[in-house]
Amino acid sequence: MTPKKTPNILKLSDYQALAEFRFRIRRFLRFSEDAARAAGLEPQQHQLLLTVKGMPGGQAARIADIAERLQIRHHSAVELVDRLAARGLVIRTIGDDRREIHVHLSARGEAILGILTLPHQRELRRMAPALVASLEKVAGRRRADNSLRPPRSGGPTRNSGDKRRSREPLYE
Repeated sequence: MTPKKTPNILKLSDYQALAEFRFRIRRFLRFSEDAARAAGLEPQQHQLLLTVKGMPGGQAARIADIAERLQIRHHSAVELVDRLAARGLVIRTIGDDRREIHVHLSARGEAILGILTLPHQRELRRMAPALVASLEKVAGRRRADNSLRPPRSGGPTRNSGDKRRSREPLYE
């Protein structure tokens, strides 16, 4: 599918702001990946431990929740849980309705996650000013040239083919 031609309302500063924001995110992710590997985990394994511990409202993590939060397929989440269970980092339990599996951290999983979380918090505090500034530029609160954000372009929308869902823009 070829995108429709629209007038180019983007400026060089828009591209620069997005590139800077992606750089800041990638820099943190690289830090996180290196920290996980130094602790003997693959980055996705660390992310799974964090996902299980950080579920909203303290709810139990289901495989579907893990897949959604890690943005991976269901079978990949199952394999990841299997690997962490084999290492004694997570425990599976059967849900109340006996149709779903809940994943919990073991004491060992809790300990490793705790060791990894403190340096992550320190790194985020260190890089927060630059990360927030780059996000504000991308979000349009503050543009490099201090001009107002142009109106939405009417470009592609999320769920464009499904009329039942919202038609929120993919980008502005």
